[in-house]
Amino acid sequence: MADYHWPPTDKCSLIGRRISRLDGAWKSSGRIKYSYDVNRPNMLHAKMVFSPYAHAKVVSIDTSAAEKMPGVKAIEIITEPGKEVFWAGHEVAAVAAETEEQARDAARRIQVRYEKLPHLVSDVEPAKAGEHTKQLAEQTDGSPDQALQQAEVTSEGEYGVPVITHCCLEAHGQVAEWDGDNLTLYASTQNVSGIPGEIARAKPPIADSADKVRVLSPVMGGGFGSKFGADTWGLACARLAKKTGHPVKLMLERDQELMAAGARPSMYAKVKVGAKKDGTLVGWQSESWGTGGPDAQGGAPNLPYVVRIPDRRVRHTTVLTNIGPSRAWRAPNHPQMCLITMSALDDLAAKLGMDPVELLQRNIEMTGQLAKTYSAELEKAAELMEWKKKWHPRGERTSGSIKKGLGVSIHTWGGAGHPSNCNCVIQPDGSVSASLGSQDLGTGTRTVIGIVTAETMGLPLEAVKVNIGDSKYPADGASGGSTTVGGVSSSTRRAATAALNQLFEKVAPSLDAKPDDLEAVDGQIRVKDNPSKAISWKQACAKLGTTPITGVGQRQRGNDDLLSSGVGGAQMAEVSVDTETGIVQVDKLVAVQDCGLIIDLKTAESQVYGACIMGITYSLFEHKIMDEQTGHCLNADLEFYKLAGIGDFGEIVVHMMTGPEYDQRGVIGLGEPPVISPGAAISNAVANAIGARVPTLPLTPDKVLGVLEKGAVA
Repeated sequence: MADYHWPPTDKCSLIGRRISRLDGAWKSSGRIKYSYDVNRPNMLHAKMVFSPYAHAKVVSIDTSAAEKMPGVKAIEIITEPGKEVFWAGHEVAAVAAETEEQARDAARRIQVRYEKLPHLVSDVEPAKAGEHTKQLAEQTDGSPDQALQQAEVTSEGEYGVPVITHCCLEAHGQVAEWDGDNLTLYASTQNVSGIPGEIARAKPPIADSADKVRVLSPVMGGGFGSKFGADTWGLACARLAKKTGHPVKLMLERDQELMAAGARPSMYAKVKVGAKKDGTLVGWQSESWGTGGPDAQGGAPNLPYVVRIPDRRVRHTTVLTNIGPSRAWRAPNHPQMCLITMSALDDLAAKLGMDPVELLQRNIEMTGQLAKTYSAELEKAAELMEWKKKWHPRGERTSGSIKKGLGVSIHTWGGAGHPSNCNCVIQPDGSVSASLGSQDLGTGTRTVIGIVTAETMGLPLEAVKVNIGDSKYPADGASGGSTTVGGVSSSTRRAATAALNQLFEKVAPSLDAKPDDLEAVDGQIRVKDNPSKAISWKQACAKLGTTPITGVGQRQRGNDDLLSSGVGGAQMAEVSVDTETGIVQVDKLVAVQDCGLIIDLKTAESQVYGACIMGITYSLFEHKIMDEQTGHCLNADLEFYKLAGIGDFGEIVVHMMTGPEYDQRGVIGLGEPPVISPGAAISNAVANAIGARVPTLPLTPDKVLGVLEKGAVA
C-alpha cells in the first residue's frame, strides 16, 4: 500500500518540476472574482468614519443628519463616546447606503466631537520620547565588556529601518450577506477557517456560532501578514448587513488602507562589535529601539542576527506612538535585525580591510546548525554575482560620477507547517478532489495541493480538482509565518494516501494481489513487482460501484515526518550610485535560498522573485511619513508612498538549493525568508560604492547626498 513518506521515489513525475499555477490563466484573464469584485443582488455599500486626530477621546457622536440623507439604510458605531482613539485613521463609525457616493457623503455628515489628547508620531529614540517608552529589555551573554576591551579591532555605528505599511494591492474588506441566521462573508483574508470563530466570539454577538458563518476567499490580492483578523470593518460590515437585511460591501480606500490597516514596526540600534585581526568575532553590544504604534512590542530583539557571537549585550526600548497599529509584515522583525547586524559586520569588515564574504565565512560556525548550508549558499551566490571579480574595498572607486559596489547578507526563518485538515475524494468515475479550508495568497498554494494529490495518485495534474477558499471545507491554518505549504502538503499527502489505500483494498482481488503489493503509477494501478499486472485508473475506480472513497488527512503538532523547519539564505546586491543626484540603482540582486523539499520549482522561484522585488522597494522607497504637529500620515496614497516600478531594478537571479540533503528535510515554507536580506545587501552595496554608510533605509537620494556632502567621497 502507499505510505506517507517523502521524498518520493524515483518514479516521481511532478514533485520539484517547474509547473505553472493552476489559476494563472484564470487570474490573468480576469475571470476570477476577488472580494472587491463581488456584487450581490440589492447590495448596499458602506464607508467608514475615521478619527482625524492621532490621539483623542470621543465625546459625542451625532448621526441624525446622516440618517436623513438619501439612500442611507443603517449606521454602526464602532468607538463609543467616552472611548479613546489612538491614531489618525482610528475607526469610529460605519454607514451603509445604496451607493458608494451616498455612503461617503453620509459618513462626512456624522458629527463626532473629540477631546484632543497629546500624541507622539515621530520615530524618535527613547531619550526624546519621554513617557512614551515601555518594556526596557536587556539580555547579557558571556562577558561582552571584557570581550570588546580585548578586541583587536572594533567598529561602532548606528543603523535603522523605519515604519512601512503593508500596501496590499487589494484593500482590506469584504461583502457580508445574511440568509436567515446564516452569514456569508466574501472576505479578503489570510485566515479562511479562522474568521467564523472570530465573528461568533464578537461582543456584542453577531452570529450564534461559527457554524453559522461561511467565509469565501477563492483568491485574494495580497496580505503580507495584515489580513488575519475580521477587523473592526469586518464586524461592522456584518452588523450593517444584519440591520438592513441587504448584502453590504465595505472595502477600505487607499488612504484608509495605509493609515489603519497595519504597518511593519521600525527598529534602530547603536552597535559596537569587536573582532580579532583575522576577522574572528569576539563581542557585541547594542542598544536598540523601535515603534509599532500604540501597542508595546515584545522583548529584546535577537541581535546579532544569525551570527551568534557568544559574548553579547542587547538592550531594547519600545517607543509607543500614535501612528496606527503594527501587524506582522513578512518575516516579522527579521528584515530589521538583519539590516542592523549585517551593516555592522560590513562596517567591521571594512575597518579590517577584509572582504565581507570572507568575514562571514570565517565566522560561519557561529550560525549554528545551518553553518554548512550558509557556507554553500555564500559560495553559490559569489559565483552567480562574480563577486571575486567585481568586489573592491571601500575607497577604491572608479572615476566618474557613477560608483558601483557590492553587498552581501545572510538570513534565516522557521517555516514549519501549520495544523491542517484535508479530505481527498475518489469518485467511481475516476475523478479526484482535494478539499481543505486553506487560502491561496497568490503564492501557488492551490497548485501545490494539486501536485501532491496527483503525485500520490499517479495521475496527471489536470486530473485533480482542488477545492480551497471556503470555510466549510476541513479547517486549515492561517497563512502566516511561511507555514502554509508545509501544512497543506502534509495533510494532503496523508488524505490522498488514505484514499488511495482504500482503493487498493477494492482493486487487489481483481489483480490477484494483496493491497500492500499495489502502486499507482502513470494512470494505472499495478503490482509493484509485476507491472504487467495492471488496470487503468478508471477501471479501478469503477469497482467502487456508486460509493466514493474519502481519505482524511491531518497535519498536527508532532507529526513532522513530512516536513521540518529552519532555512537559510544568502543574497548579494550590485548597485550603481549616481553621486551627482544621489539615485541608487540596483543593477543585480542574487538570491540563493533553501527550503527543504521543493514541491513546485516554478512557484518557489516566483516567491523568491517577489520577495526580492519587495526588498528592493523597502530598501529604496518605502517610508510611512508622519507629521509631528497634526499627527497625520503625509503620504497615505500611491503618489507619495513610493513603490518600485519595473525600471527601478535590474537583473534578479534566483537559485534554489536542491539535492538529497535538502529534499530529505521535507517541506519547509518559503514566502518570508528571501524578503529579509535585500535591505542589508543593498545598503552594504551602497556603502561599498560610495565609501561610507548611509545608516538608515530607505536609501533615498537626499540621504545619499547628505553622506556625500560630509566629505565621504572626494
